[in-house]
Amino acid sequence: MADLVNRIWQRGRDIFPKHGFYFDRPIVLFQSDDWGRVGLRDREGLEQLRSAGLDLGERPYDFYTLETADDLKHLIALLTKHRDSTGAHPCLGMNFILFNLDFARMRAGGFRQIELIPLSAGLPEGWVRPGLFEHYREGIAQGVFRPALHGTTHCCRSAVERRLGEDSDEASLLRTLWQASTPYIYWRMPWIGYEYWDPEKSESDRFLPGDVQRDLIGAAVGEFARMFSALPFSACAPGYRANADTHRAWAQHGIRVAQNGLAALVAPHTDRYGILQLTRTVEFEPAANDGFSVKAALQQAEACFQRGLPAIVSVHSINFHSSVRDFRVRTLDALDEFLTALESKHEGLLYLHDEALCELVNQGAYRRSGGTIRMNVIRKSFNKSRVLKQGMP
Repeated sequence: MADLVNRIWQRGRDIFPKHGFYFDRPIVLFQSDDWGRVGLRDREGLEQLRSAGLDLGERPYDFYTLETADDLKHLIALLTKHRDSTGAHPCLGMNFILFNLDFARMRAGGFRQIELIPLSAGLPEGWVRPGLFEHYREGIAQGVFRPALHGTTHCCRSAVERRLGEDSDEASLLRTLWQASTPYIYWRMPWIGYEYWDPEKSESDRFLPGDVQRDLIGAAVGEFARMFSALPFSACAPGYRANADTHRAWAQHGIRVAQNGLAALVAPHTDRYGILQLTRTVEFEPAANDGFSVKAALQQAEACFQRGLPAIVSVHSINFHSSVRDFRVRTLDALDEFLTALESKHEGLLYLHDEALCELVNQGAYRRSGGTIRMNVIRKSFNKSRVLKQGMP
């Protein structure tokens, strides 16, 4: 009954108008997923999996690995090169996965269940990333990185462990990957789902129960605090799979901004839990999109500015990886071109992060190291269902 009430409530909230926030200056935010999450274990993992019979290379995410200190060094250098009209640098909101699979413990147990290692304790067996954590902190100190919450794991643990109990090709694939210290390759195995969402359940039961989500989010928040000596302000559910239970648990743990995936030009708005809901509007994914162009990304940003909306740029961590396939060079060149074009065209351009935008909508101003920036914030109604039918620009 509670789930039915939630679905009816959510449907009503989609149909009836909301109050959105609009702005009289061009604003750009960057939101980026999957930081801290290990994937293919570099060249050694690539060769081990190929020897085991996996034909890797069909899609870019076959080469998703983990960022290196060098990747972050080049990213920091680019972001500190650029400034907005107030002198602030672009800031990359980095959504972190706070636990990785503990391959050593899982191997000792015969790969019968998932064991996790917290990010603050280091990386799993076989993974080496000297200087990585120090460069996370350097970017944060320079104001160009802003850590946010993604989750404990990216996949749905119960969905994975259910497969482990089977004598199946899927269970065999999991163990082959884990032998190579690689957790999964999502596009090859979508049945692993996302942290709060089990795709093999009935449609009404795919989201995990509210108490389970609350415990998972509590564990992620606790590890985030250990890793960054701060509590998370903003969150993005793995796979963007979040429901009312997710938002309620986020609010209970102090989250004030919820990030949503690419959709229509939906204005920032506050939900019933007091969370500012932000929807990404600019796709910036050179690694995963063969048809990517800076021109298209700029057109999407301009469409936002024309409507008084922030351009919220989606760019996943794979775009900055270089240890197996070099996605980084193309991405940084494109990002440099994108930022240069924005800065040359818009005298009043502002680079914000989620927390600053939340402060702006609540107070009409936000603080930065050089002082307080004030601007007009317009609050007006919009109908979410009507906006979503219009699609992306």
